[in-house]
Parts: sequence; C-alpha cells; structure tokens
Amino acid sequence: MCSNWRHWFARLNDMAENDQSAGVMGENQPHYFHLLWDNELEDLKGILESLKTNKNQVLTNWHRLYVIHFGDARSLTEPEFMELYGSELESTSEDLLGKDITSFTSHVRQIGEALADRKVPFSEVVVSMHLFEESASEVFPTFPPIAPRIYHSFDKLSHCRMIVLADAYFRSQTALAGTRIQELEGEAAKLPPEMRTRFHGIVGAAPVMRDLYRRIEAAGATRGTVLVVGESGTGKELVARAIHECGPNPRLPFVALNCAALPRDLIESELFGYKRGAFSGANTEYLGLFRAAEGGTLFLDEITEMSPETQSKLLRAIQERTVRPVGSTREVPVDARLIASTNRDPEEMVRAGQLRQDLYYRLQANVVRVAPLRERIEDIPLLADHFIVLFNERLIRPSPVAGISEQALAAMANYAWPGNVRELSNAIEGAFTFGNSALISIEDLPPQIGGQRNASPIGSPLPLTRSAVSSFADVERNLIRRALETTEGNKARAAKLLRISRKKLYAKIAKYGLV
Repeated sequence: MCSNWRHWFARLNDMAENDQSAGVMGENQPHYFHLLWDNELEDLKGILESLKTNKNQVLTNWHRLYVIHFGDARSLTEPEFMELYGSELESTSEDLLGKDITSFTSHVRQIGEALADRKVPFSEVVVSMHLFEESASEVFPTFPPIAPRIYHSFDKLSHCRMIVLADAYFRSQTALAGTRIQELEGEAAKLPPEMRTRFHGIVGAAPVMRDLYRRIEAAGATRGTVLVVGESGTGKELVARAIHECGPNPRLPFVALNCAALPRDLIESELFGYKRGAFSGANTEYLGLFRAAEGGTLFLDEITEMSPETQSKLLRAIQERTVRPVGSTREVPVDARLIASTNRDPEEMVRAGQLRQDLYYRLQANVVRVAPLRERIEDIPLLADHFIVLFNERLIRPSPVAGISEQALAAMANYAWPGNVRELSNAIEGAFTFGNSALISIEDLPPQIGGQRNASPIGSPLPLTRSAVSSFADVERNLIRRALETTEGNKARAAKLLRISRKKLYAKIAKYGLV
C-alpha cells in the first residue's frame, strides 16, 4: 500500500479541480490537495463557527451515535473518545477559521497516529468520521438556508480530513509493525552472505535465494537498467527496492508504477509529465514520475502492459536521459535509474509483439530472476514465522499467535503455491482472522491447502497454470457479500451468521471495499 499511497498523494497535489465557482487560477489558489479553495473556506465560516460554539453538543451526540453503532465492539471508552476526538474537533475548527491548513493537517495527523497506536481498527475510524458528519449537520445554521455549494465544500473538507488521517494512521501502523522486522533485518545483516535468511525485506535461505541476494548486490553497485522477471506474488517490487537500497544513494527517491493498473493512454503522461493545457483536464503542469525519481530509481511493474508507442518513448528516455512532457516541444534532462519487471517470459512477449525487441535488448543486459515458491519449499517455515511476527503486531487479536503446527507446515510444504509468497501471506492472515488458538492449525488454513486439494509432492510441482480454485481473499469476499445480502445489510446479523465478531466484520468490509 505505501508506494501507491505516496504516488496518489503526489498526484493529488499536482491536479486542480475544474470548478467554475472557484474563480480565476492564480487569484484564488487551492489550499490542500487542490480540493479546497479560499472562497470555499470563507463559505464554510458559518458552519465552522457553529461547530466551535456547539462543540460539546456535537461531541456528545457523536459519542451517542458511536455507542449505538458499535455497541460492545467499540474500541474507545467514553473518556478516551472525548479526549481524542474532542481535542481534534476544537483545534481543527480554530485552524480552519484561521485558514491555517498546515496546522489543520498537523492536528489531524496527530489524531490518526493516536488511533493507530491504540489499535483502533481502521474500519471503525472511517465509520466514526461519517458519524461525525451526521452529528455536525445537526448544528448547521438554519438561517439563512445553507446553499448546496456549501454542503459540497463541507464534503470536500471531510475528504481532506479523511485523506490526511488515513495517511497518518497507516504510516504509524507500518512503523509499528516494522519495528520487530527491522530488528531481525539488523541481526541478519551481521551474518556472512552464505548464512543470511533475510535481505532488505526479502525472506529466504534456499540456494536460489542466496544467489538472488548476490545478484541484487551486484545490480545495486551499478546505475544500469535492470529487468526483474518472476511470477505474480514472488516479490518483484521487493527485489527492485533491494537493488535501490544496495545502491550508493538509498535515501534518494524510489518511485513505483504498476503499468497494469493504468489505462494505456494515461501511462505516457504519468511517466513523462504534461504541460498545463496539454489536454482536457490538464489545469496545471505535472512533472511526471521520471522527474519525481530524480537521482533515484523508477520501477515499472508489468512493463509488457505498456503500449509499443510508449515503450519506444521509454527507450529514448533511457538512452538520451531526457523526457518530453505531453504538450511540450522541449526535452527535459532526467537522471533516474530504471528497473522494470514482468511476470511473463520476456522473449515470448517479444515474439507476441507485447515487448519491443529493442527495449528488451536494452533491459536484457541485467536480468534478475526471482524463483517461484515451489522451487524453494524449504523457505516456507521462515516465511511463515516472518508473517506471524508481522501480523501479530499489525492485526487485532485477543491473544497473539505463537507459531504454526507441524501438521500445518507439512500441508503447506505439499502445496504448489500458484500465488507464491503473496498467497502464503494471505493464508497466514486468514488464519489470524478465523483461528482462535495460539498455534495455527491445518484447520485454520484455506481449504485448498489444508484439505490437500490441488496439492503436489515437493518433487513434482503442479504445472504453472492459472489455478481453478479461487484465492482465499476471493472466497472470503464473496462469503461476506452473500452474508450481507442475506441479512439485507444488517451487520450484526451478518456477523452472527459468519460466526465472527462485529469488529472483525467491519474490518473485512473495509478491507474488501464492501461499504
């Protein structure tokens, strides 16, 4: 989630809303994420003053709705709720009345970090913000009547608050969960290369992994382009980050883009940037990811999803170290190292016309291959322990998970893992969610693993084909959706039907976007 979040934040900061009521660009500049404008903050003055004056009423009603909604599953006691949200409401109202967006951002970040530190589920945080809006609306001025555009401005303000709060929450959670992992990384770094089990966030001690570590260090020592090849779920972005971190300037930017996540016609403007007015909606200049990665590394995941035309321009950017923003007649010098990846056979993609041959020849000079999990089955206990440590700190459970049973490990060793390390991570996370004991048992694993279906002996792995069995996440998502449909959206009944707590249900609803 983290690189995507950073990219989203940078992107929002480079976009302006095409709002005719906003006035003339340059005379009425947007304050935050190009969502709120000077005149909109001025329009909100009456609402903000009412919130400040009626703070106790808003807070009391907000807590009442919170108790009704979450019942015994709520994470905060009344004093905690009043202390956390009360201080935020008072300080942010003052900030916004003074048009001090910097202070507003700082106070919202503080509440996000505090909620993360208290391990309040993020789904509860999101719902609580909606309950605040409901409570706040009850003290809105009634005369003169509020214009629709002011409601729209208040909605945009709520979006700003939620974006900042979410960023602070997840940064804090990531730091918390990463503390123990960093300690383990430090211990591993002291070992000689042939004894390493962890390397820049990558976990594994199999011979193919130790060879991978050596290749990463060799690639990191140069500034040449690199092509990372591996199946989906093997951790190609982790490998790219490790190459960057092994370079001479690891503190410089690492910028990642998944080419499969964007329409082909948008990738060019994302990479090379665009000038204001280059196309409809381009209301400001956007530097592009190449220039955002200046001095550091640009990682392009699934490069074969890029159109041949954009691949041609990418090749020129690599060779000439310049980019031409969309709508510009001038080329701009750039200094960013390129790392690309693909989950397919690159030579086959060249034959199929999905990867330009000249670009492949440029990338072919330094190819790093990442082994699938079925080729390093001996790493499964290490990976399982790694994810248990991670999820013990990241997820909310009545008691921590101490380890995994030998029977469960044996089942995992006899499974083909078509989804590789990502699938293993999801399996451990699912065991945390639905298991109750201190040890993960075979019953806690997804059926295709624990039930030995689609399993294969270690010596004869399944062919590399798309699995006919849905992923655990897909099964869980559909199960929750059906439960909500059956109960007509009644979350308490749905939780009872699924035999999980309402707190866990809300977390899963937020995770799968079922709100």
